[in-house]
Amino acid sequence: MTQERPSGESRLPATPGDAAEKDARPLELRRPTQAMSLMLTALLVLALLYTLALSQTLVVPLMLAMFLGLGLNPLVASAAHLHIPRFLSAMVVMLAVAGGSVGAVTLLAPPAVKWLQQAPSAIRHDLAPKIKPFTRKLDEANRATQSLVGSGTRHTAAPRPARFDVWDVIAITPRVLAFALTVGLLVFFFLIFGDRMLLKLVEVSPSFASKRHVVTIVRSIQAEVSRYIFTATCINFTLGALTALILWGLKMPDPLLWGGLAALANFVPYVGAISMTLVLTVAGSMHFDHLLNALAPALSFAALTSVEGNLVTPMIMGRRMRLSPVAILIWLLLWAWIWGIAGALLAVPMLTTVKLIAEHIRGWEWFAHLVGR
Repeated sequence: MTQERPSGESRLPATPGDAAEKDARPLELRRPTQAMSLMLTALLVLALLYTLALSQTLVVPLMLAMFLGLGLNPLVASAAHLHIPRFLSAMVVMLAVAGGSVGAVTLLAPPAVKWLQQAPSAIRHDLAPKIKPFTRKLDEANRATQSLVGSGTRHTAAPRPARFDVWDVIAITPRVLAFALTVGLLVFFFLIFGDRMLLKLVEVSPSFASKRHVVTIVRSIQAEVSRYIFTATCINFTLGALTALILWGLKMPDPLLWGGLAALANFVPYVGAISMTLVLTVAGSMHFDHLLNALAPALSFAALTSVEGNLVTPMIMGRRMRLSPVAILIWLLLWAWIWGIAGALLAVPMLTTVKLIAEHIRGWEWFAHLVGR
């Protein structure tokens, strides 16, 4: 009597090696797809950066006007709560900003032109003799190096010092006025029609849930970015006023000029404060003979910026609005490379805006966590 073979014996069970081979095949198929996706993403980012660099004359006024509009929007919104028409309040705000800007330029332009005209000769006759003892050893080492190279080297003529010409300012004045007029008109229309633009953005949303989500995101970003820009502006102008007051007490000439430059430079984190400290070091050395008096303006400004950056700004801004110093420097380097000085001024507001947007978009929380402190 023959023994019957079990019916399930013909189907052999899958071994772990077979299962691993079956799972590995989709991974091998997916690897080229993932590599292609990363490559396309990198090419898209590079194309976007190249487009932004080419469209600088169009995008920079638009971005600057948008952030200025967000910073001034709380004033117009407060007037709207008092039943004042937005057109009237926006007109008053823009006239006040234009009047303040013209007054600041009128007040600070003459001493700035004077310093720029006197800087080459002052550095050559006043500053150079003071630092000559410190650079003497460096000159001796340089001459020794040249003697080791040999006498056959050619001596190139010393370059002529750069001279400041008032006609250069007159030549760029039309472009500056056109830029200011463009930004002013854009800010004015943003202040008036900002809510209508939000309404149209909500209307194109497909569902009620998406409409509510869009309103929540835009209102949150608008409120927090407006608060950041307005607060940062107040802090920087206060820093400039205190700098001017301290320099006036130190008998530094044109303290209002240095206070205005300090307020403007502080919009560029870290780099602005370091650059302004170096400028005040040179200016103090040009004006004062004693070493302590020459370094007093720069040291005073460095102390002010240290207190502002480590105590005042973190306490007022709060933890949510704080950014990582490494992220700020990388972002600042990127946009300064793309747009120059305008990119350096707009870098931190743009990073703050992108961080706030990433916090409200699913899947982008990692970026907000990465750039936050």
